Amino acid sequence: MSALAEFWRRFSLNAAAVVGLVFLLLIVAAAIFGPALYPVDPYDMIGRPSQPPSARFPLGTDVSGRDILAGLIGGARVSLLIGLVASLGATVLGVAVGALAGYRGGWIDAVLMRLTDFFLTIPSFVLAVVIIAIFGPSIVTVTAAIAVVSWPPVARLARAEFMSQRDREYVQACRALGMSGLEIATRQIMPNALPPVIVVSSLLVATAILTESGLSFLGLADPDLISWGYMIGVGRTVLRTAWWMPAIPGLAILITVLCINLVGEGLNDALNPRLRQR
Repeated sequence: MSALAEFWRRFSLNAAAVVGLVFLLLIVAAAIFGPALYPVDPYDMIGRPSQPPSARFPLGTDVSGRDILAGLIGGARVSLLIGLVASLGATVLGVAVGALAGYRGGWIDAVLMRLTDFFLTIPSFVLAVVIIAIFGPSIVTVTAAIAVVSWPPVARLARAEFMSQRDREYVQACRALGMSGLEIATRQIMPNALPPVIVVSSLLVATAILTESGLSFLGLADPDLISWGYMIGVGRTVLRTAWWMPAIPGLAILITVLCINLVGEGLNDALNPRLRQR
């Protein structure tokens, strides 16, 4: 049995993870192909403000008369893109810091871990707000801010994995063969240390989406782009009279984050070596 087939077999044993993956793929497909299937510009004011769901507007309109369904589809692209890119950036930075600290040890480990602890002591959301306030709200700034506040847990996990691997027999054999430290770290230790990091990275996507939603709700995201958090922020002023306006994007965030967490649990079941032996 190939490695991919074995991975899918272990992943599919978790029924909730499979369901989460199916719904997550549907959300991603809606974000990619939705504008072609529902060609309505989410920025156009094409109806009366705060109009309830109808045949013309399946999910109603917002306070500016924009189609909520079109905004939901467009917001999916923005929210998912920020979540994926921010989690990827946090993973790359965290793995780089954790790998260097865990493999080299000594004063390098001490300095990098104290830096990591410093970032962990600052509330991540507050730090993201400060970064955006300094550099201005834009999609690049928001993505970078989320990545900056999300890398410390990845760094600590990567450090622990590298420390557990660096003195094993296969690493000592590589040193005896004359392999360089960089080659040992990237080609030998990294493949064995990545599985738990991949699981944490998948969960970071959900955290990044929630963080972006909170920033958008506070008006700290890119004002030229519609995201799910932005839609909730717009709808909060009419919560009592048009409850569907903030509820619909809020439900989209809830379902997406839940699906990502379920997929993360499935990845943990499939990649965790302790669980493979059960």
